[in-house]
Amino acid sequence: MSAATPKHTVLHPVHLEAGAKMVDFGGWDMPLSYGSQIEEHHAVRRQAGMFDVSHMLNIDICGPDARAYLSRLLANDVAKLTVPGKALYSCMLNAEGGVIDDLITYFFDENTWRVVVNAGTADKDLAWMQNAAASEHFNVVITPRRDLAMIAVQGPQARERVWSVRPDWAPATQALKPFNGVYVAEDTLVARTGYTGEDGFEIVLPADQAKSFWQDLQAQGVKPCGLGARDTLRLEAGMNLYGQEMDESVHPLISGLAWTVSFKNADRAFIGREAIEQATIDRTLVGVKLLERGVMRGHMKLRTPQGEGELTSGSMSPTMSVSIGMARVPAGVQAGDQVQVEIRGKWLPAEVVKMPFVRNGEIVA
Repeated sequence: MSAATPKHTVLHPVHLEAGAKMVDFGGWDMPLSYGSQIEEHHAVRRQAGMFDVSHMLNIDICGPDARAYLSRLLANDVAKLTVPGKALYSCMLNAEGGVIDDLITYFFDENTWRVVVNAGTADKDLAWMQNAAASEHFNVVITPRRDLAMIAVQGPQARERVWSVRPDWAPATQALKPFNGVYVAEDTLVARTGYTGEDGFEIVLPADQAKSFWQDLQAQGVKPCGLGARDTLRLEAGMNLYGQEMDESVHPLISGLAWTVSFKNADRAFIGREAIEQATIDRTLVGVKLLERGVMRGHMKLRTPQGEGELTSGSMSPTMSVSIGMARVPAGVQAGDQVQVEIRGKWLPAEVVKMPFVRNGEIVA
C-alpha cells in the first residue's frame, strides 16, 4: 500500500455511516469528530465515550529470551512485571537516547509478552524491534497482530457500560487494578488503561467482533469520540503525545518522562542508557495555563525567567474553559512562575502549573 493511500481500521465503514469527519493520522483515515468535539470531550469526563484505536499495533513477543530482550529494548525495567496481566509504560530509545516510541508492555508468562505501539511509528518500531532481536541473537518470535481491533471505553461510567453489554466479562474484570489486563476470551484482552485521565478499559478483540461490540456500546449510551476529543482529554491529563512532547531528537529526561526510565539495576544496559546518563539536562517539560483570552498551539514561543521556551502542545481546555498547553523550557522553570506566550504577534501572560490539569473529572491545576 502506498504512503498516499490511507489505511483503514475494521471500523472505518461504521465511522463513515455515522457521518464522522475523517482525517489522516499516522497514515490512517481516522475520525476527528462525529459532530461536536466538545460534547465528545464532556461525555468522557462525565459519563462514557469510546474511541477506535485499532490503528495502534499490538505486537506479541514470545520465546525463552523474551524478558532479557525487553530488558535490553526498553528504558523502563520489565523486572517490575511479575504478575500475569501487569502492564508497564516505557519509552523505546535509540542509541543516542532519543525516543523511537512510547509504548505499553504486558507480561503474561515468561515466554509470552505483548507491546502496544503507536500507529504512526508502528512500521518503524517493528523494524527496530526485529533488528534488535536479530543483531543480538535473542531467541524470540515477534508477531504483529493486525488481525486484532482495539477499542478504548473511557469515563466514570465506562466500566459499567462495558459490563452491561458483555456481562460475562464482569467476573474477570471487576477487581482488575489500573494498568493490569486479563483475557476474558480467546484473543480478547481487557485492560484497565487509557489516554484520557479517566477510568475505563482498553479492549483488544478479534477484528470481526469489533463492529458488534461498538454498536452494542453505542446502544447503551456510550458516545463515539474522535481524535479531537482524544487530544484535549490527554492534554488535560498531562499525557505526552509522540511527535510533539517527544521524538527521536529528544530523550525522555527532558520530556517529562524521567519516571519511565529505570537506572536502578546498574548492570542493565538498555539501549540508549549511556547516552542519556551523559546528557546535559538543560530543559524540562511543564504545564502552562493562559491567563488571558486566546488559544495556545504547539510551536508558539515562550518567555520565562530562565530564558526562551516553546510550546509542544496547546489547546482550549473544554473542562477548564481556558487555554492550556505543555512547553519545553529551560531547566529551573517551575510551577508558579509567570511566563509569556507569543500569540499572533502579542505576548500574553501565562502561568506554569503542575500537571495534570484535570484528574478524574476534577480541575487540579
